[in-house]
Amino acid sequence: MIATNTILDFFLETRHTTETICKPLEIEDYVVQPIVDVSPPKWHLGHSTWFFEEFILKSFKDNYECFNDSYGFVFNSYYESFGKRVVRTNRGNLSRPTVNDIYKYRHYITKQMELLLQDNDSEELIELVEIGIHHEKQHQELLITDIKYILGNNPLLPKYNDTFTEHTAENHNREWLSVNEGLYDIGHNSKDFCYDNELGRHQVFINAFQISNTLVTNGEFMEFMEADGYKNALLWHAEAWDWLSTENISAPQYWHFDNNIWQHYTLQGLKEIDPNAPLTHISYYEAFAFAQFKGLRLPTEFEWEVSQHLFNWGQRWEWTESAYLPYPNYKKADGALGEYNGKFMVSQKVLRGGSVATSSKHTRPTYRNFFHPNLRWQYTGLRLAK
Repeated sequence: MIATNTILDFFLETRHTTETICKPLEIEDYVVQPIVDVSPPKWHLGHSTWFFEEFILKSFKDNYECFNDSYGFVFNSYYESFGKRVVRTNRGNLSRPTVNDIYKYRHYITKQMELLLQDNDSEELIELVEIGIHHEKQHQELLITDIKYILGNNPLLPKYNDTFTEHTAENHNREWLSVNEGLYDIGHNSKDFCYDNELGRHQVFINAFQISNTLVTNGEFMEFMEADGYKNALLWHAEAWDWLSTENISAPQYWHFDNNIWQHYTLQGLKEIDPNAPLTHISYYEAFAFAQFKGLRLPTEFEWEVSQHLFNWGQRWEWTESAYLPYPNYKKADGALGEYNGKFMVSQKVLRGGSVATSSKHTRPTYRNFFHPNLRWQYTGLRLAK
């Protein structure tokens, strides 16, 4: 368990980082919600604060005075056990509370948490605070990707800042790394923090396989596009083929073809695409189709976990061929925290690794991210296997 003074420093550092992410924003940027999957930045600021108030301060701080009784309705996300909440699609309609009000709320809760942690070092409290910190780190990544979607769908394509680097080429040639068949241990196995969906460590038999030491690049995906990969029905799942038609998809998200040059929107503005940089902002559907085009496949999440020590990872969330399902002996947490992961174990694919937007001290080899197969606003890419 993390020591009290360490958890306080970790908490304060996390709260500061969230607000630093928002510093480049103009006040008008805070309230925009272009699609249901993208929440307004000010909602993220409020929700990650509500989490500490609702799950910790109300239970552990004597005589705690709620900042605003209506904020639970505004900033609850999907916790059915906490009652009614603003419908997700309506988060962008909340002109009030104002951005200034939400920052006051954040600073109030941060101070109350600081006082609480100075007076209470119970194991139960520290464990909940650690969950809250990593919950906020998840929202830091969502803040970055949601900000990118908001600005990247503005017709002016404004930049976020001049320093956020999204695309760095891997400076080594592709090699196929071999893994022998056998029984392998899967799942978290230390006292360090993890989410409940990583628990239930168990053995999985894995056939011999090979996995690439590099991610698929933009240049490789351009070859797929030039070969009319988006028009070849034989490469796609039936559901994916319908998605292509309905959404009129013909390139990765944020790609623009102008003056015979492929460009893409980045947080530094519109840039020419580097063919050697790792591909990103693709759906599982596109990842699968590209693997089919190459006569290869995606690794399972278990293959990824047992081989991840052989290659560098962390630039892109990597789609796997695994459905998001509970491990053997998985047990949801009691109460509302049981809604955190378990109820989403249907109709989603697992992604492994991390991305350029993932916060520091957050990911690990057993981390199981998950999204619906059509989504691509995160920094998602792929690594091939055979």
